[in-house]
Amino acid sequence: MRAVAVTAALLLTAGTLAGCANGTDNTGGDTGGNTANAKIGLLLPDSVTARYESADKPYFEAKVKDLCPDCSVLYANADGDAAKQQQQAESMLTQGVKVLVLDPFDGEAAAAIVASAKAKSVPVISYDRLINSADLSYYISFDNEKVGELQATALVQKLKDEGVQPGDGGILMVNGSPTDNNASQFKAGAHKVIDASGYKVLAEFDTPGWDPPKAQDWVASQITQFGSQIKGIYAANDGTGGAAIASLKAAGVSPIPPVTGQDAELAGIQRILAGDQFMTVYKALKPEAERAAQLAVDLVNGKTDKGDVTVKTKGGADIQSFLLTPVAVTIDNIESTVVADGFYTAAEICTADYAAACAKAGVK
Repeated sequence: MRAVAVTAALLLTAGTLAGCANGTDNTGGDTGGNTANAKIGLLLPDSVTARYESADKPYFEAKVKDLCPDCSVLYANADGDAAKQQQQAESMLTQGVKVLVLDPFDGEAAAAIVASAKAKSVPVISYDRLINSADLSYYISFDNEKVGELQATALVQKLKDEGVQPGDGGILMVNGSPTDNNASQFKAGAHKVIDASGYKVLAEFDTPGWDPPKAQDWVASQITQFGSQIKGIYAANDGTGGAAIASLKAAGVSPIPPVTGQDAELAGIQRILAGDQFMTVYKALKPEAERAAQLAVDLVNGKTDKGDVTVKTKGGADIQSFLLTPVAVTIDNIESTVVADGFYTAAEICTADYAAACAKAGVK
């Protein structure tokens, strides 16, 4: 965890920022005009994933304000609608944003937004999810295939620890949205581990729009079909993981088989403490959002940064990218990860219903 923090700190300090209002870069070159009162657009994909409103948006806005007090952030959430996100982007471009930071609901459809922005000479930062466009300025996210590997590795090891043999049953896979490029990477990473483990994938489902009710309905149907053969559930995030657990409880399944998750949502952490969810993946959202804010302000000032790596779009274009490191979280390391990093306080996690579990797990 400390290594993650150090990496994030290095990312956030890479390069000296130019003054927000002077229109010059840090080499003294003229960027072509006054950037005071510049508008930066932030477009997020959906409201069903708690992190966007609770973490990404406030972290991004706070960092922009810190770096450029005269800049303003225009914000919109697509609510799981690609057409709506297109309209939101067009509105921001009409309002004169200097940069768009775009987390696409649909990575293919969002290429049209990038094309519209390019026509107005507005750079686009692909945030968290990769857009299939060669015209992106940057991509910032996590190592998403690694996320899937972490989830599946934890699940497979848990099954082994419980003495579950490959012939005893198998795993349900509740994947993310088919329109989300990240979801395909999570799934690829998970399959890499599960397919080599000997455990059978009983069935899998790509959850439209990451919508928990759709995941819950699907898991319920699989419980009817497979019953006690279900020895574990790979769920791509905490929303789908919580939905899977709800289906298991509704069907009277006991004990609940291990269920994975991602995003370290507060409800997910509390389910881990309660023994309902096995693990989640913590992604340091503050460094991600703050790095995106720094890149956006840099672009407002005409300054460009070199990515740590290049990532290829589906079309084969190389995009300058920054990838942070995800961390697996179980009941054994809640205190040393999300609490130690300030993602949540112990008080936020350890409400009355979870106080005893927190004490037992050493969360304080």
